[in-house]
Amino acid sequence: MWLDMLARLILVLLLSVPLGAMAQGDMAQGDMAQGDMAQGAADFARLAKSAGTPQIPGLRIVYLAQLGDPSRAPWTNIILHQTEGAPGAAKSLAEGQARNPTKRGVHLWVETDGTIYWAVPEHVIATHGDGANRNDNKYIDNSATHRKVIKSNSIGVEFNGNAPDVRVPPTPAQFAAALILVRFLQERYDIPAERIYAHNWIDYKDARYCEGCELAERARAQGYKPGYKPGQGELKPDAGVRVPAAAR
Repeated sequence: MWLDMLARLILVLLLSVPLGAMAQGDMAQGDMAQGDMAQGAADFARLAKSAGTPQIPGLRIVYLAQLGDPSRAPWTNIILHQTEGAPGAAKSLAEGQARNPTKRGVHLWVETDGTIYWAVPEHVIATHGDGANRNDNKYIDNSATHRKVIKSNSIGVEFNGNAPDVRVPPTPAQFAAALILVRFLQERYDIPAERIYAHNWIDYKDARYCEGCELAERARAQGYKPGYKPGQGELKPDAGVRVPAAAR
């Protein structure tokens, strides 16, 4: 009997709340959430475009060169690499790059613990990639990349640590850092998701593994749009990458 009475009491209480008030409360919560999303997007865009040494939430970036005006940088592509450096070597590799910015290497180096070293001034053209010599359409349609995605228009990111076995994937910390870092670079240089590339997608590389492929797959799958604000449409994963099973 007491359960019956309790059920009736709950029903009375529910009915005593005006439906309009409940709807208004739901709408207010929705408006607040949308406002928070818009503010977060605006804050991220502003931070991503800043000069100096911006620290992006979720990342630890060590700047060996300060950032300036992103409009001076020629980047329209992002190339993700992996290097056979020993775990712990990213700092020294980045410092070597900083001393000789245009030598064979990249702009950013990512250690196995996720720490990122920005090695050279952002407008400097580092020598990375092999001239986009791949044209077999093995992973992507290379008609859009062959001899086009090259060092002069691509910012390079190197993920250190796959020595002595190149088939060892990046660490969980590197994968986590990669997703945020790529969004940062996309926002800073207005690079769409379809212009994120693995080194193996655009160049003929070491046949033992697919360099940068899983990193680029995950980065593209975020579907991040530079300058994205709520209301511009749903973010959808990119589906244009063909990854042979043997290379996964």
